[in-house]
Amino acid sequence: MLPVTVVDILKALFVLAALVTIVVLTTNWPKGLDLQVAMRYLRSRRSSRLISLITVIAVGGVTIGVMALVIVLGVMNGMQNDLREKILVVNPHLRVLTYGEGLRLDDWSKVLGQVKRASGVQAAAPFVTTEGLISAGHDYAEGVMVIGVESDTGSRAVTSLPHYFTKGDLTFRKTRSDVEGGVAIGTRLSSKLSAYPGDVITMVAPAGSQFNRSIGAFVPKYRRYEVTGLFETGMYDYDNSYLLMSRPAAQDFAGLGGAVTGIEVRLADPERASEAGQQLESMLGYPYRALDWQLQNRSLFSALKLEKLAMGLVVFLICVVAAFNVVGTLTMVVRDKTREIGILLAMGMQRSRIRRVFLVQGVFIGLVGTALGAVLGMIVGAMVNRGHLIPIDPSIYFIDHLPVLNNPLDALAVIGASLVIATLAPLYPSIQAARLDPVNAIRYE
Repeated sequence: MLPVTVVDILKALFVLAALVTIVVLTTNWPKGLDLQVAMRYLRSRRSSRLISLITVIAVGGVTIGVMALVIVLGVMNGMQNDLREKILVVNPHLRVLTYGEGLRLDDWSKVLGQVKRASGVQAAAPFVTTEGLISAGHDYAEGVMVIGVESDTGSRAVTSLPHYFTKGDLTFRKTRSDVEGGVAIGTRLSSKLSAYPGDVITMVAPAGSQFNRSIGAFVPKYRRYEVTGLFETGMYDYDNSYLLMSRPAAQDFAGLGGAVTGIEVRLADPERASEAGQQLESMLGYPYRALDWQLQNRSLFSALKLEKLAMGLVVFLICVVAAFNVVGTLTMVVRDKTREIGILLAMGMQRSRIRRVFLVQGVFIGLVGTALGAVLGMIVGAMVNRGHLIPIDPSIYFIDHLPVLNNPLDALAVIGASLVIATLAPLYPSIQAARLDPVNAIRYE
């Protein structure tokens, strides 16, 4: 038996509230006279302008609550979507690797052909991943992640990295004869090392050292490369510590010979990467394994999902506060219209129709506030996203601005929840209005 989580409880409560709302609306559907009386009570008169003012305040409360909730959910969706896009700039949807000593793929040509024929695979290519020390001719050196990819201009690339080059491309065309090849580095790494296209950098590979018998120690082997391209992904780690080179050069740099680290795969549907990985593992068999991008970043996206739920619940309390405002508004309307309610009851108007009058007022306030809040939330979110109005530190949050992505399903969920609250909130004051004694209402007013 699966454990019951907080999310399951909240879903059950929302479904129950939605069912109650449907029952309330179907049993209290207003008629023409009910609507006329309700709309007249919402309008101000010279003798009671306060009623109109508190109605506007009630609508404004619902509007602010819905707008805040739409914006917050849009921010969380934007964070998830932007992080996914940034992660997939360098990381493919799926990697085919192997178990065993060296974690290397020797028969990669055969495996590559099998992977390309699998269903759902759009592109596949061998890759090499290793680490090294980089220096631009100064005393300063630091470690970088070295990735060897196929040399192309992006038409056959597995990832979207070719679209993020500010200078050069993935062809790694060198212009000097005193270097072993060309490399591309991130803009932040370029600025830190003062290495730009045309400059020469020195690399040291952990696997490239040779044992010197005369001194009895390993002597590292230095390799010189020309910077032929710069890329800027907006992801701090990529731009600050990634270096790209052609796959044959990376094989030589890592000391793999003719082997590669694995095969990277681009899928037609990235969200089904886990299923595609299981299919490839079944097809290839042991010792091959598949590692998808969702598994690699599961903890990050799980944290974002939990944060989205927590922030949504916190901001949802604004809508609950707005519901109490609606209750207060209708209670004041009932007290202000006590004499009119008594006259309507004395003239033979049914109590159920009196209840509908005030229920319609509450639903109207919630409907107007919800519509305004949803529209304003989407407009504000689009303005913040397009204009990059809120910059953030990429070294902490991985992205350089606050993204906002309005999801239609989330917007519908917010609208539905707001309408449920708007329907249930006026039940108490509407029932109290229907219970008034017409004789006492007219006598004391």
